[in-house]
Amino acid sequence: MIHIAEMNFQPSNMWPFGSTERLIVQQMHEHPVVYSYQSLGELSFELKLRKNIIVSARAMNQGYAQFQPFSHSRCNPEYWYLTNAGGFQLKPGVRPSDAIQDIYINSSLYAFECATAQVIIYYHAVLNSLGEYVFNRVFKDLYLYSWHADPELGIHPLNTSYFIPGDVVYFNNPEFHPETPWWRGENAVVLEDGAYFAHGVGIGTAEQMIQALNKARRPGSKQSAYLTNLVMRPSFKHLAKLSMLPRSYMAYKIQPVVIHHNESSISGNRYLVYCHYR
Repeated sequence: MIHIAEMNFQPSNMWPFGSTERLIVQQMHEHPVVYSYQSLGELSFELKLRKNIIVSARAMNQGYAQFQPFSHSRCNPEYWYLTNAGGFQLKPGVRPSDAIQDIYINSSLYAFECATAQVIIYYHAVLNSLGEYVFNRVFKDLYLYSWHADPELGIHPLNTSYFIPGDVVYFNNPEFHPETPWWRGENAVVLEDGAYFAHGVGIGTAEQMIQALNKARRPGSKQSAYLTNLVMRPSFKHLAKLSMLPRSYMAYKIQPVVIHHNESSISGNRYLVYCHYR
């Protein structure tokens, strides 16, 4: 169910029939959990960003960026430095919006693993939701590596079995083969039609994601891969506030320390554990 200003909100004809926004808001309405918003504008921004996350995921699927572990990462040197750890550091003088867009425009020049892919999708969707001017003011010093992200994204984990299109979920493969550790799991975007997008696997149902992971288990393994209840979400409410920033806004913040772990395809929750115990 949806609450706006502590009042129950009933889905109406605000969004066209068959639109992604209407589908998302209907699912939220039908869930037994409460989704609370201070205003209709806050809800509308979340719907817009969720739709753009789906659009960005589908666009990545249609591109030519390859799945590779960190040791084989590639990026366009016109926009990024490739670090020794396999991360992408924004070059001085490059607009963040141009660098993120280049991953989609010149996708064949890029290779990265699936956690990094999710953060790229978030940045691309936020760029398309906020516009270049605000995005470039807020996200100035981009570094792409695993689940490391600018704190303004507000990426956080949530345990729930109620997935919403635009969420990132995790398929765990507890008995992955040690010779192919990048098959330890799959981070995947929940799409509007009940399918999922995972970088390196493509678009498919939950069953197809699990089948792909099961092919990479240790010999004699009995435990199947499975869809967990872990969901990663950006802070939609905080990003909605950023969308209303005055043009004079300047971002002053301390960037979080990057945790280099060299483990492809880890969940967002696992990365946060590494951050806690660094």
